[in-house]
Amino acid sequence: MFPTRSKSLAAVLLVAAVALTGCGRSNVSDTPEAAATIGSGPAKGTLTIWAQAEEAAALPTFTKEFEKLNPDVHIKVTPIPWDAAYSKYQTAIAGGTTPDIAHMGTTWMSDFATAFAPTPKSIDTSEFFPSAVKSTQVHGGTFGVPWYVDTRVIYYRKDLAAKAGYTTFPTSWTDFKAMAKAMQTKAGATWGVNLPPGSPSSFGSILPFMWSDGADLMNADQTKWTLDAPEWVDAMKKYQSFFTEKIASRTPDTSPGAPDAAFVNGSIPMILGGPSYLGTLVTAGGPSIKDKVGVGRIPMDKSSTSFVGGGDLVVFKKSHNQDAAWKFIQWMLKPDTQIKWQQTLGDLPASQAAWKDPVLANDPVLSVFGQQLTDTKAPPAIPTWNQVSSAGDQALEQIVKSGADPAEVLKKLQATADSIGTGS
Repeated sequence: MFPTRSKSLAAVLLVAAVALTGCGRSNVSDTPEAAATIGSGPAKGTLTIWAQAEEAAALPTFTKEFEKLNPDVHIKVTPIPWDAAYSKYQTAIAGGTTPDIAHMGTTWMSDFATAFAPTPKSIDTSEFFPSAVKSTQVHGGTFGVPWYVDTRVIYYRKDLAAKAGYTTFPTSWTDFKAMAKAMQTKAGATWGVNLPPGSPSSFGSILPFMWSDGADLMNADQTKWTLDAPEWVDAMKKYQSFFTEKIASRTPDTSPGAPDAAFVNGSIPMILGGPSYLGTLVTAGGPSIKDKVGVGRIPMDKSSTSFVGGGDLVVFKKSHNQDAAWKFIQWMLKPDTQIKWQQTLGDLPASQAAWKDPVLANDPVLSVFGQQLTDTKAPPAIPTWNQVSSAGDQALEQIVKSGADPAEVLKKLQATADSIGTGS
């Protein structure tokens, strides 16, 4: 099931840069102990949860079900807009007015980890996607758990691919590029694929193309940027070739709804999209478009690596009811609850066990997302990432729109990144 909503990759990558003002809950003990174990009985007492956007709207249905299973617990959910959440959490932490549980963007974990209670050892995340678990591992400890994950695959028009001579989606970048060109020459598409040409958050959006060619943003211990490495130059040259060979447009229409309309009318039959994008396409083209839509994993050069983001659930140190908080989180992480959550909202389960259920495993679209999630990476969880990413946006625009030499541009980008540093 795909709700008709869409979380853009740009939004996922930009939320960490937002900082406004907010307030929180008061009357919390100043020196609570972090939960080391979780009691065996039912949850009791009151809990407060802060969550963002659609997740906040969907949570009350689930909290009511948990309350039925635990009659002595009462849960209040406070919705917070994404663009106000970062500052609201900052203010609450500074003032000691945090909730018990919070919905935390994965890119925020390192910023706020000192305010979180360590995850009890009895909460087993070994069956969760490793890249999702990694987002909760900060400063040598584990704080919170993955709630849902988000990744990107390539949506394509199966009917036009068949006209172009392709009945299955390519697995290599060479064949993917050939298919995109054939979509133009044999299936009548104006452009073979929609690719970011350089604009706010474009650099983050192209990371799957770079990662799959062996490029990494930083060295293994995240102490140095590696943006001018040979793998980056090679990957960026391949990316640039889509524009120089006129397979992708340097000036695509990015107005609201335009990319969706172009996919529906077949003028641009391939686009990078997240799990809820099928719902967006159905809104744009009607239910009949579903039969024409296929999805494929990120094509492979050295790997088939896509972006991973999503949301974590954390318990604050100053929670007055950590036992009940962790019990609720445990319940939200059960495979059957995660499947219900996906069916309600479209968020992808972080638990790999949930993906074995026929509801997800037999779905022709969702199953591809499950496969893609086995090979994902996230941007580094460091304070300077947004600055470096913004510099990358400008570099990408020079390479794509001005046709600049990738090696020279990346050399300058590396120098800029070195001057910005890692924030440590």
